Amino acid sequence: VGELMAFHGSKAIVDVMSTHCYETTGLDGAYKTAAENWYLRNISYLDLADRVVTRLGGGSAEAVTAAETYGGSQIMTAYNQAEDKSVFCRAFLEQVESGALDIDKQLPDVLKRAQDISASS
Repeated sequence: VGELMAFHGSKAIVDVMSTHCYETTGLDGAYKTAAENWYLRNISYLDLADRVVTRLGGGSAEAVTAAETYGGSQIMTAYNQAEDKSVFCRAFLEQVESGALDIDKQLPDVLKRAQDISASS
């Protein structure tokens, strides 16, 4: 269940950093578009995680919030440690746009297990 919560952590990472970079780069719309496209590519994985977590008897709203808070704090820590914030944002944007931060790329083993559990019902 905890591993599946990481899917929500991934969503938070994309949401938090896309919003932060959008605001700090003078409202560059590419960040919002990239985050929206990420969500469209990954919504089925988020839904799958929620279904499997429910089936396994876990996944309270608090657990989702905790995963999102953790993901958001991790990316902000990385951002705050970056020497060049502009370069960090551009690199982040490239990763989101390329699909490198998609759930199937970041958490393939967890995704496969979730798909197997879902298929075994």
